[in-house]
Amino acid sequence: MRTLAFVGGGALVLSAVVGATTLGGRASPHPAAKDTTIVSSLTPGQIAKLPGPRQPIFFRHDIHAGQFEIPCRYCHYSVAVASEPGMPTMETCMGCHLVIGGTDSIAKAEITKVRKAWNDKQPIEWVRIHTLANFAHFPHQRHLKAMGPMACLTCHGDVKRMPQVYLVNKVNNMGFCTNCHMQRNINKDCTACHY
Repeated sequence: MRTLAFVGGGALVLSAVVGATTLGGRASPHPAAKDTTIVSSLTPGQIAKLPGPRQPIFFRHDIHAGQFEIPCRYCHYSVAVASEPGMPTMETCMGCHLVIGGTDSIAKAEITKVRKAWNDKQPIEWVRIHTLANFAHFPHQRHLKAMGPMACLTCHGDVKRMPQVYLVNKVNNMGFCTNCHMQRNINKDCTACHY
């Protein structure tokens, strides 16, 4: 079965950067499918039809995590040591985008926004997609340790194939969590999440 992936420019430079910076020297746990059709860009009409909230910067997970196989933990650096996965710093983005400017008009416009935020010393105000009630706790580091590289995919879906991230699973619903715990025969005590 053929799948569709969308890519932009800068593959050679970014591949060199990512190759030198993979965590622990490990390759991506979810390699890109070998049978993939590559499309250079999305049209504004296609972008408007994508599921999920529109972000201030049209960040392409399918390019960063999919095409270039940048590991989740390269950008979400604190996921293995904190309860929150952490959003990438501007330094992380600019590590590549000082050099990579995009090849099509949409990519260039979005990278220009990143560079402007960097120059203006303004953080990007991302729209949160995955939320939990204040009375529930989800320590990412525990789940990552227990589930390994599949942990991200289990809750967030296959973001390496998403041009725009959207809510795939009902992670804000207690039933999603309890079903996962029951399937894996893990702690079912209420105080595991409600403390």
